Amino acid sequence: MKFARFSIEGKHIKGIIHDGVIKEISGDLFGDWKYTGDEYCANDVKWLSPLVPNQIIGIGANYVARMEDLPRELPEIPVFFFKPTSSVIGPEEQIVIPEGIDRVKFESELAIVIGKQAKMVPESEALNYVFGYTVGNDVTAPQFFHEDGHWTIGKSFDTFTPLGPVIETELDPFRIHVEAKVNGVKKQDSSTELMIISIRKMISYLSSVMTLKPGDVLLTGSPVGADFVQAGDVIECEIKGIGTLKNTVVAAKKRVNTL
Repeated sequence: MKFARFSIEGKHIKGIIHDGVIKEISGDLFGDWKYTGDEYCANDVKWLSPLVPNQIIGIGANYVARMEDLPRELPEIPVFFFKPTSSVIGPEEQIVIPEGIDRVKFESELAIVIGKQAKMVPESEALNYVFGYTVGNDVTAPQFFHEDGHWTIGKSFDTFTPLGPVIETELDPFRIHVEAKVNGVKKQDSSTELMIISIRKMISYLSSVMTLKPGDVLLTGSPVGADFVQAGDVIECEIKGIGTLKNTVVAAKKRVNTL
């Protein structure tokens, strides 16, 4: 199923997409929900991020360029980071470059949506805790990285986590490619087989540290080809089976000093 959020006439609605028609649902996305009977044409609505995340956790440097580059030994402690929920935007919304810099980096990624509480989950059971998958763009301003390696500020600006267009619950995450285009030119196209820390290991490791809860989003890393973009550029992050997440980059409006 393809779950989505959208707005029409100022109302935010959840629904399931089928053949260009959105069937509205009510209730808990991760629990009990039901159809309301109302339907909408997918072309008549404004798409929103497919969920409001509980929390967002990303992983850094998680792809190699070729299968032969995969390390024989995995890092003892993978590089994870948090992104604020205030950074989330949906399809067709604008990515805003912060004041003081003229470019940011896009990073197309497969995003995992956790569907039920997970604690101390073995790798063999990790996928049982996945609700579905969406496309993420881990926008980054490395100019704001701390010299000691702290990434928080550079990952946290408003608009820096586009998600969408839908959550697909029937996807084989091991048989897909993560792609991205900038202004129509392909920049990324890698199989998820090139991940260093696998999806199963990621969920299992994180659940050994913290309790994962329904609505948590895990960004699984970006393939080779992530690059800088500037105002006016259009980024299309795509995973076939989920869809295309399209956003335009704009410069921040300069603040006017009224004193």
